Amino acid sequence: MTAEQDLRVDLAAAFRLIHELDMHESVANHLSAAVSEDGKQFLMNQRWMHFSNVTASNLQLLDSDDATVMDSDQAPDASAWTIHGNVHRVLPDAKVIMHLHPTYATVLSTLKDPRILPIDNNTARFYGRIAYDTNFGGIATSDEEGKRIVQTFAGKKALMMGNHGVTVIGESVAEAFESLYYLEIACKTMVLAYATGQELNVLPHELALETAESWDAFRGTSFAHFEQLKANLDRKDSSYRG
Repeated sequence: MTAEQDLRVDLAAAFRLIHELDMHESVANHLSAAVSEDGKQFLMNQRWMHFSNVTASNLQLLDSDDATVMDSDQAPDASAWTIHGNVHRVLPDAKVIMHLHPTYATVLSTLKDPRILPIDNNTARFYGRIAYDTNFGGIATSDEEGKRIVQTFAGKKALMMGNHGVTVIGESVAEAFESLYYLEIACKTMVLAYATGQELNVLPHELALETAESWDAFRGTSFAHFEQLKANLDRKDSSYRG
């Protein structure tokens, strides 16, 4: 297969897996992956396509420099174009972008203080490595809002969008998926810890930094996890490859 076809298969698999994990939302939310070196040409799910129906072949190829698509009958979802189009245009290193409203991450995003505090290994994974945007501007359908969102990443690969949800970026589908996977676990830990009503035992700064850095040695687990999940998909329903 070509590099683009491999990317299509991986991205389609991510849609199916996110559906299985119940982190999707109706026919909303979007994943995208750059096919050009500058990131401006990218694949994304078609407007109002349910995650369970996404396949490698029905992913839409878009160009962030060509806004005329928004005036055609092939127009992607306006909010998806605003977020993904702007991020791919401005951040070429953002090869894969996953924007979702998973339950625990969204709950945490609604708190006055939406920070993921380092209280265990999984929460510490994001210590100093996630940006926070608490200036919710409604459904992101304007180019101005898209440009503002790009700036809020501030060099980080994960973004907690206050009153909204989360966006992660990665160098590959597997790595972006793994970041999303652990981000939702971390947010679940935070929400459940808060629910106890007891004081949190937050790790000291230096230990939290050390723990976050320790995760770098486990980069390979992203690919191992994703490939095994794809194998599980193939045993149940390999139609995502079509």
